Amino acid sequence: MPRFLALPFSAVLGAGLSLSCGAREAPPDTVDWEVRRDLMVAGQIEARGVRDPRVLAALREVPRHRFVPESLLEQAYEDRPLPIGEGQTISQPYIVALMTELARPAPEDRALEVGTGSGYQAAVLSRLVREVYTVEILEPLGREAAERLGSLGYKNVTGRVGDGYGGWPEESPFDLILVTAAPERIPPALLLQLATGGRLVVPVGPAGAVQSLQLIEKDQNGKLHTREVLPVRFVPLVHPP
Repeated sequence: MPRFLALPFSAVLGAGLSLSCGAREAPPDTVDWEVRRDLMVAGQIEARGVRDPRVLAALREVPRHRFVPESLLEQAYEDRPLPIGEGQTISQPYIVALMTELARPAPEDRALEVGTGSGYQAAVLSRLVREVYTVEILEPLGREAAERLGSLGYKNVTGRVGDGYGGWPEESPFDLILVTAAPERIPPALLLQLATGGRLVVPVGPAGAVQSLQLIEKDQNGKLHTREVLPVRFVPLVHPP
């Protein structure tokens, strides 16, 4: 069974954390962030083939600059990953959009994210599905993401700190699962927690090497179908021995 750490928040909701704590203050409104988001979506995402109108709308809505360190605000809408501390990164906007589109989110879906990071992917998913459950193994990132998501009003996101290799069995099955760091092999628990008809999007491969972004679908008979989408490079999925 996966090991989970309790975060020192005042409120706990079910098996997860209530994302209702305060967060850092918003940066001064000296930049037209909405214009930057529109340019990001048009030039980096639509131009590269992402077409799902709901996904594009979510990318236009979620303020990516609120999910990066303040020292990197000017780079928030560039199409590249950025460091967020603890040796982790926020993925480039195109990859976030592509993985989200591959998962085919529907309004009544329940989603699991493995690797909360700064909370950006969870925020995007929250605009597209009914419920998002997100697991982060690094406590400082999990704490900051919970505060950030709570302050920004993403009320259908529940997060906790723990080993994402084990998924979130108490809340399974999930219609879609996104893994935002790369395991060397797909964790068996995630395949078990995928609902019939569900979609799992995950980068697979060794740390420091080119990995394969894969889409795994479970058909009505429980059979898994895997498609390799494109080569990627993600930080490794942290998994304690």
